[in-house]
Amino acid sequence: MSPSPLLSARGVIKGFGGRIACRDVSFDLWPGEVLGIVGESGSGKTTLLNCLAGRLTPDAGSVVYETAQMGTVDVHGLSEARRRLLARTEWGFVNQDAREGLRMGVSAGANIGERLMAIGARHYGDIRKSASDWLERVEIDLDRLDDRPTAYSGGMRQRLQIARNLVSNPRLVFMDEPTGGLDVSVQARILDLLRGLVDRFHLSAVLVTHDLGVARLLTHRLMVMQGGQVVEEGLTDQVLDDPHHAYTQMLVASILPV
Repeated sequence: MSPSPLLSARGVIKGFGGRIACRDVSFDLWPGEVLGIVGESGSGKTTLLNCLAGRLTPDAGSVVYETAQMGTVDVHGLSEARRRLLARTEWGFVNQDAREGLRMGVSAGANIGERLMAIGARHYGDIRKSASDWLERVEIDLDRLDDRPTAYSGGMRQRLQIARNLVSNPRLVFMDEPTGGLDVSVQARILDLLRGLVDRFHLSAVLVTHDLGVARLLTHRLMVMQGGQVVEEGLTDQVLDDPHHAYTQMLVASILPV
């Protein structure tokens, strides 16, 4: 039996006032696949991501997710409580600004431990050990376990946010410009970390980025958005090496050396 899509979007439309940010977007995401959504600022990619993750309600269309226990659910047909539970257990969401994905007033260990408690963990020693293990995986010194994120650098906060999201073994991770706003050297290390974790844990993910280099390294398949519409899609290397749409050609040309 062939696998079912993990996430399916059909005819997703979202507008703000007179501006349409997403125009009739449809696609399937398969288990173990990393889908990239690329385009310039204002292309609609983050709006689409937020609709997929249940953070924004589309004006039309549907987003369907294949859960581990409850079968197929309509993301926007769930109660707010069920959607929040899904976000804390089967999903992860890595924000561009790590401060939006962390509790800045509690320790690094507590940030990671909260996700474990959401899936039923209660033993303090086990929670602390898991938090320590994940700090090691994201290359943060264990002596920083009890420090608050306010004492961390931007790169370390992003690493901590990644650990907080992945500690509960989510089936699907949404990533919104996870290397954006960081120094180039820090970006490279975060990107290498993400690539290793995606491979090691066979993660399914939807990645929004304006950086085609990030898309090439992390994604299997690519959707190019312009003005809220998907103008081109296909395997990542095919889209980037042989772009067909004029907008995609412009994006690719903009990163080539002169």
